[in-house]
Amino acid sequence: MSFSEPERRRELAAEVFSRCYLTGEFTLRSGRSADRYFDKYQFESDPELLAALAAEMAALVPDDVELLAGLEMGGIPVVTALAAATGIPAAFVRKAAKEYGTARLAEGPSVAGKRVLIVEDVVTSGGQIRLSASDLANLGAVIVGAICVIDREEGGSEILAEDGIALSSLFGGAELEAAGAAVPPSSG
Repeated sequence: MSFSEPERRRELAAEVFSRCYLTGEFTLRSGRSADRYFDKYQFESDPELLAALAAEMAALVPDDVELLAGLEMGGIPVVTALAAATGIPAAFVRKAAKEYGTARLAEGPSVAGKRVLIVEDVVTSGGQIRLSASDLANLGAVIVGAICVIDREEGGSEILAEDGIALSSLFGGAELEAAGAAVPPSSG
């Protein structure tokens, strides 16, 4: 991966780490227990930081993508910012189709026949990406891969590869931890 401004990338990694990294006892969506956690809502709720992350992620979006598909719930703010950074339309993908109104699984433009890149915030096992990729394919989407802000590097990329889904991430967990360790502690 090449970034035009390596120093800016390191600064972003350090910022994400300082704002999002927690230690303690956590249960992840996958059901796994973890002693470290990335509180993604800390970067997703900050418009400046989210825009900066999306600007960096734009370089990871393949040229042939026609639609970005953000997964409920954390992928929604990320896909919105990424759509703004790339000019590629976004769809918002529910975990299950709603039972009222339009009763759609994917809100926004139709995914049928489109080359779709799945957008997620943090990936551990890749479980939700797998489920949503299958649901989107059943709606006629051509899944070209997946992208996330943080890959926890706990096997998700390899599991997704078994399904033919290549995962690109802006940051790996180890990279964020290294960036966080390089930042001198603040004197509060």
